[in-house]
Amino acid sequence: MAQRQRVVVIGGGFAGFTAVRTLSRMAKGAIEIVLINPTDYFLYLPLLPEVAAGILDPRKVAIPLAGNHPGVRHLLATADTVDIEARRLRCTDAEGNPRELSYDRLVIAVGSVNKLLPIPGVAEHAHGFRSIAEALYLRDHLIRQIELAATSSPEERRARCTFVVVGAGYTGTEVAAQGQLLTLDILRRLPELRDQPVRWILADVAPRILPELDERLSRTAHRTLSERGVEIRTGTSVAEATANGVELSDGEFVATRSLIWCVGVRPDPMVESLGLPTEKGRLLVDEYLRVPGHPEIYACGDAAAVPDLTRPGRYTAMTAQHAGRQGRRAARNIAASYGRGRLRPYRHNDLGFAVDLGGAAAAADPLGVPLSGMVAKAVTRGYHLLAVPHGRARIAGSWLLDLVLPRQTVQLGMVSGAEVPLTSTTPERPHGVSAPEPEPARRA
Repeated sequence: MAQRQRVVVIGGGFAGFTAVRTLSRMAKGAIEIVLINPTDYFLYLPLLPEVAAGILDPRKVAIPLAGNHPGVRHLLATADTVDIEARRLRCTDAEGNPRELSYDRLVIAVGSVNKLLPIPGVAEHAHGFRSIAEALYLRDHLIRQIELAATSSPEERRARCTFVVVGAGYTGTEVAAQGQLLTLDILRRLPELRDQPVRWILADVAPRILPELDERLSRTAHRTLSERGVEIRTGTSVAEATANGVELSDGEFVATRSLIWCVGVRPDPMVESLGLPTEKGRLLVDEYLRVPGHPEIYACGDAAAVPDLTRPGRYTAMTAQHAGRQGRRAARNIAASYGRGRLRPYRHNDLGFAVDLGGAAAAADPLGVPLSGMVAKAVTRGYHLLAVPHGRARIAGSWLLDLVLPRQTVQLGMVSGAEVPLTSTTPERPHGVSAPEPEPARRA
């Protein structure tokens, strides 16, 4: 009996998860599929700010790999190196043991990591926001600052009740919106802080928040947050971070114990280690998601520079929408390479975006129709329920309970600051840029 062909997918994010799910359904056991991922779940990142705000349990946004991919072998490991000529790769499993396996087809879907710029003090004093651990740590941190402020001197109290978010893209805007409501909720429960204001600053070098979105909706989000009391500093970044506060690029020193880093992402450094042509750290592929000269290697999601056929001469944005659809197209093209279906190029027009501004506020642009307020909130949550691949009833149930029950604002102490360093890779300096860049919006 002939040995089954092996398809290895590296990465279980939007692109990898969708690629494996699509391919396993099409293959029906005819090929061996191996998914390499350091966790046993797919993280639905768009709802992570609600985990930090205490609205959703972290398990609601962690979609188990087991059970969602029938017939797929899940390897709990981190890919280290790929020998392209020998079609073999090496990885390290969850207990530090080296593993090696061969492949007939390879899908690079390693995604992205925090973008850290060489600004003094940021790596030591800022908090990132890309994982469940970081969300849980941030939630504890916000609660802790307010509780400590209740027994602090007036000067220390002001610093502990001041929070700075750098990066006003999709993630930073949602973190500021949800975080402010959480801290206000905690404040109301502490009589000692009845007259103490909570200060939130959202800073970005871009001329407006959510710079990738329609200007009208950017203004809507700006107005909503400003009316709630969030200070929005456009054209502003961080010059230096210290244990006592943050010096902004406009010269103001803000005393704070909370610097939240949401300036965006960059492709996983593993892509550069492959030795294949890249574009700003993303692996160059053709419109069929194949690496030129290596038809056995596919790439999709944030790790891939995919030609945007709807905008010639440009590459698709690093968004969840593109990642999921590229994963599906890569799977179908792999199936086509085995005689199942037809090879097709990746082409997709954005369907719009949705950003949750906390409470009853949101902004959305489904099919180009600008929405705000409760209608946008319904569209935003409806989209997430359709997009999340598992656990919709649990998420919807948590949202309903949040409407009628108070949040449980207690520290869990599950994650320490040492366990969530901002990054473990070398800071980068974008070409011609000396300050944080805006994060591309994750579109609906």
